[in-house]
Amino acid sequence: MSGISEHHEELGEGHSPAAWTAVIIMLLAFAIGTTFFVFALPWGVVASGVLFIIGLIVGWAMKRAGYGVGGAKYQPKGH
Repeated sequence: MSGISEHHEELGEGHSPAAWTAVIIMLLAFAIGTTFFVFALPWGVVASGVLFIIGLIVGWAMKRAGYGVGGAKYQPKGH
């Protein structure tokens, strides 16, 4: 393969407990918020928006605690 450089370094982006936890919380918030929107319940939409932000904070906190990619408590899985 002339001229083509193969790059095998795995970035590991999004494959950590911090990322998975944050994404799951945010997906649940989005699904719940959509349901409240369909039923015209604005308080529920706002509450799900708050839950979405909590998901971001939880992901950030877990990353700072070492559960993010490259963190002290993160153990990559073999593929």
